[in-house]
Formats: sequence, structure tokens, C-alpha cells
Amino acid sequence: MGNLSQSVIDQTMHPLDLVEEMVAMRDWAQERPRRDELLAEIGGRWCDYHAVFNWIDEIGALQLTFAFDMRTPNERREALHELLAVLNERLGIGHFDVGSQDGLPAYRHALLLRGGSVSAEQIEDMVDIALYELDRFYPAFQYVVWGKQSAHAAVSSIMFDTIGEA
Repeated sequence: MGNLSQSVIDQTMHPLDLVEEMVAMRDWAQERPRRDELLAEIGGRWCDYHAVFNWIDEIGALQLTFAFDMRTPNERREALHELLAVLNERLGIGHFDVGSQDGLPAYRHALLLRGGSVSAEQIEDMVDIALYELDRFYPAFQYVVWGKQSAHAAVSSIMFDTIGEA
């Protein structure tokens, strides 16, 4: 995998051009249906994530949404919303939500960019943090949606301190 920060960055380039370069360097499948939107399939530890990167020119923001295909049955939506509240308390950047129509959980984050310039490091950090949080909390979603655990039990199952040495 190449290092995006070694790329020469033209500050006049569109912010999604840099995202597109980073996605290509990581060999992720991508599509750019519009100038202000880039779609990618990103392999995570537990599943593939469907990534959407949007440039919102009116406010100068780069927005990312990483969803995973775990449609939530209606009877588990309340428990899932409780999980979202518990998980979002543990996030320093971004947040989890669930689509009101399709029930797909997603991680979202927006980066405000005054003047539209962005660095390679900002893009890489934004994506790496999203992947870290998704991989870290994916099992909790499984436990709540399919294992029918409570939000607190699911989070306790994945967040534990290791004592001693192996």
C-alpha cells in the first residue's frame, strides 16, 4: 500500500480527488457517480463496509458514511437505538446511527474544511478512525441485533480488560 502523504497535493484540487487517490492506493473498489460523491467498498475485520464520501460545497464539509449490511428487524430497533446511545458515549470523533427506512447501522463523520483544502493526513486519519471504530464495535451490533442481548450486555461482552500475560 502506498503512502498518500507522499503525494504532491494541489490545494486547488477537489477534496474528493484526494479521497479517490487514497481509495485507489488501498486497492478498494470505487465509483465516482458525481463530482461531489465517491462510493467505495472497504474490507473490514468483520465484514465489508459500504462507504460514501460526499463533498458539501455550501458548508465546505467532507462527509463520510460507512454502513454495513445488517438490516435490523423492527422488533430489535429499540434495542439498537439504546446501543447507539451507549456506543456514541464512547466515541471522540464521529457517531453511529441507523437508517430510519432500511435499518442499516452506519458510522458518520464530517470534516469542516475552510476554503476547501484538505491534507492527505486528514483524509487518512478520518478513514482509519472510522474503520477502527467500526471494527471495534461491530460485534456489539451482532449481539444486539441477532443475539438479542441488551446494549449494555453487548458492550460489556466486547469491552474488557485483559489481566496478566499469556
